[in-house]
Amino acid sequence: MRVLAVIPARGGSAGVPLKNLALVGGVPLVTRAVRACLRAELVDEVVVSTDHAGISETARQAGATVVDRPEELSGSTASSESAVLHALDALGADPEVVVLVQCTSAFIDPADLSAAVRKVLDGQADSVVSGLPTHEFLWTATGGGVNHDPAVRPRRQDREPQFRENGAFYVMRTSGLRERGHRFFGEVAVQPVPPQHAVEIDDPEDLELVRALAPFLDEPEPIDVDAVITDFDGVHTDDRAYVDSEGREMVLVSRSDGMGVSLLRRSSVKVLVMSTERNPVVAARARKLGVPVLQGLADKRTVLRDWLNIEGLDPARVAYVGNDVNDLGPMAEVGWPVATPDAHPRVRAAARVVLTRPGGSGAVRELCDRVVAARPAAPVAEARTERRLGPVAIGDVPVGDGEPVYVIGEIGINHNGDVDLARRLIDVAADAGCQAVKFQKRTPAICVPEEQKGQIRQTPWGEMTYLEYKERTEFGHDEYRQIAKYCDERGLHWFASPWDVPSVEFLEEMDVLAHKVASASVADHELLRVLAATGKPVILSTGMSTLPEIDRAVEILGTEKLIMMHATSTYPLPPEEANLRTITTLKERYGVPVGYSGHERGLQISLAAVTLGAVCVERHITLDRTMWGSDHAASLEPAGLEHLVRDIRIIEQAMGDGVKRVFPGEQAPKARLRRVTV
Repeated sequence: MRVLAVIPARGGSAGVPLKNLALVGGVPLVTRAVRACLRAELVDEVVVSTDHAGISETARQAGATVVDRPEELSGSTASSESAVLHALDALGADPEVVVLVQCTSAFIDPADLSAAVRKVLDGQADSVVSGLPTHEFLWTATGGGVNHDPAVRPRRQDREPQFRENGAFYVMRTSGLRERGHRFFGEVAVQPVPPQHAVEIDDPEDLELVRALAPFLDEPEPIDVDAVITDFDGVHTDDRAYVDSEGREMVLVSRSDGMGVSLLRRSSVKVLVMSTERNPVVAARARKLGVPVLQGLADKRTVLRDWLNIEGLDPARVAYVGNDVNDLGPMAEVGWPVATPDAHPRVRAAARVVLTRPGGSGAVRELCDRVVAARPAAPVAEARTERRLGPVAIGDVPVGDGEPVYVIGEIGINHNGDVDLARRLIDVAADAGCQAVKFQKRTPAICVPEEQKGQIRQTPWGEMTYLEYKERTEFGHDEYRQIAKYCDERGLHWFASPWDVPSVEFLEEMDVLAHKVASASVADHELLRVLAATGKPVILSTGMSTLPEIDRAVEILGTEKLIMMHATSTYPLPPEEANLRTITTLKERYGVPVGYSGHERGLQISLAAVTLGAVCVERHITLDRTMWGSDHAASLEPAGLEHLVRDIRIIEQAMGDGVKRVFPGEQAPKARLRRVTV
């Protein structure tokens, strides 16, 4: 052994009680010191000298050898050199170089440490001290210049820097230390350290300062967990609420969080949102992310403990991210307590990790990225071999194989030209857990055939021509602006099926996230070319279409942002015409995500489509199937839609990953019932 690092770490401390176990960036100071030494290229072994059992255990867990420090060397007057010499004797070690490292410096760069060791090993110095380069002028209390003549004030660029000892580390030739008994002897050199690494912790204010610096100075490490639980306000949001003139609250979230959560789910990491807040925006955001939510909680710690038991999770392999004092309880239950950088000081102090991005500005995404970075690649024997299609991003929601099924409530023309009825249907979709609602947009003068325009119809608004009726039920800019605003408030995407080119231009003015091609429009190549030119995701329904017709449509639309929907355009759909295996046919033929657009009565066919791989499900929705209008009879009422979404989520959980394994719930029956014979 050429180089031994010794870290003196007493249990006592005058300025900060039990300072060496204080958390900075979620890591005890003694652990930070040990890690810096272990990462230094030229350090062969790391020893912690301590008189405290808690420090001893923490040091061992960090990878250090521990030397029990005797009482006579543990008082406030004992020198650090005495601890180093005692450690050398206790180990019976005689390294060429010994390094004294102080826990009070939270940010020790292993490269700086190795550079200092190299100076001694190469014979450039006998003793090296870490120091901060400075051009400061020092004064005595009586006004005398210490390192300058007050009458002669040379410019900064005309002066060589001096170095302020920062106490981080001292490197010594071991023979010189034994001979002299102190750390400075022979040829003394300075190892410069940057200002951000030079803070020494002597009092609580220093500790708060380094805790604030830690998120910016620490290298992010992977977070190896099996589940991530998040608070909502201050984590998914910036902890502010925006209130409109009608008293409705809105919050700011980061779109990047959606992809981060999606990456977690793909890596088989469980995700849960927990909140004391009762505002429906919490559930709306959780629905959009496709994760379960527990809200309106009075005691988050107890609920978390119960959830971990139900899910069979090891708390040590769970992360909880919070920002305020009501998160301290659940943070204490898990192995990875995480805080946002603007969290309450007590929360930052309790955190093992302090993120760099604030809530509402990518905090969840940052955590997700670090968790995914720690996940091992799937073993070759268990790797899935089938092709995974997609995802195609609709807003911040990925739609494709392996993602939560994207459920679309088609309002279509079931609003009957009434914005209030449209709002009620939007509420139905949001309350059921849909991710989107879809309308239909026409220019009646173009879409209504000439021979039908003058036909007389009986309507709820009296007798009128068919053209007048279609115009009466069509929404314009004002209505769709209200719809867009209300969908945003309820946390839903919205888009429409344009039936003509002017309708595409209309929807583009409304800045929809995607476009839907109705089955009737598959062969409208002019319309398809205009849709392709928008660059938006396109959802293509394939009812009443042949494969050659679909081939031509796909040729125009391309496949990069295409989602295809298997559909049979019979209203209502009889089971014998559902032909659900076409979902597989379309996936194999076109290599794009495929969903299902259903017009049947009941839920069974839609649920079967999910088991066959449908990545999204679209169903017409209504308040009452007996309402006036052509599509109400083949639509789902509120209770049916709620049951559909509920059962889709259950099916998603039940599908699993296809890897045969023995689950935790099988262990006890296996031990009790399994009979093994030879």
